Amino acid sequence: MNWTWFHKLGSPKWFYDISGRWLPWLSVATVLLLAVGLVWGLAFAPPDYQQGNSFRIIYIHVPAAFLAQSCYIMLAVAGIVGLVWKMKLADVALQCAAPIGAWMTFIALFTGAIWGKPTWGSYWVWDARLTSMLILLFLYFGVIALGQSISNRDSAAKACAVLSIVGVINIPIIKYSVEWWNTLHQPATFTITEKPAMPPEMWIPLLIMVLGFYAFFAVSLLLRMRLEVLRREARASWVKAEVERHL
Repeated sequence: MNWTWFHKLGSPKWFYDISGRWLPWLSVATVLLLAVGLVWGLAFAPPDYQQGNSFRIIYIHVPAAFLAQSCYIMLAVAGIVGLVWKMKLADVALQCAAPIGAWMTFIALFTGAIWGKPTWGSYWVWDARLTSMLILLFLYFGVIALGQSISNRDSAAKACAVLSIVGVINIPIIKYSVEWWNTLHQPATFTITEKPAMPPEMWIPLLIMVLGFYAFFAVSLLLRMRLEVLRREARASWVKAEVERHL
């Protein structure tokens, strides 16, 4: 198996060049997916037979929750890569992804609270799914705080990597919380292995929104990583040449 592509990820210059080619396409995909998903979900999808139009918050809540969990898994993978293969770009990805994941977790909790009021009669209950998502937000805060409070970059990278790897145990707890405990939270809206419980005119725009959120994450992460790479490699000759090329 050819692992050349993997070793190239350790090159900041290669990453900067290839990410610059991906960004325009990802940006267009983000705008199209989010626009189609929002218009379809908020304006054309039929109301739920029990919740009426209040269910439409699902088109923000579910993609944000999916992305919040996926982002933390990415942090753990980046942590392993950074500890095992000593790739500095892995730490860049970890540090740049953590704030995005924290925002997605906050959005998931906030929209869930809004959705919970008409559904459960309360903005917050100490439900297993909600509590484990709140723990996820605190884990993101911990990673961000460690990265900013430790002045030595190598030590900060190791500490953040360890916390990310240890904290990933919370992800299966979030996923299976509705099965392991008696909770108010509904099961997964749709999964890869099972037929969706929703009609196509309701779950297709949801799927589009999920893809749009992931595309948005990719664009945001690449932009943040490119800036961080330029900051860390400011003295490198290729960065100086890049700056001169844009002047």
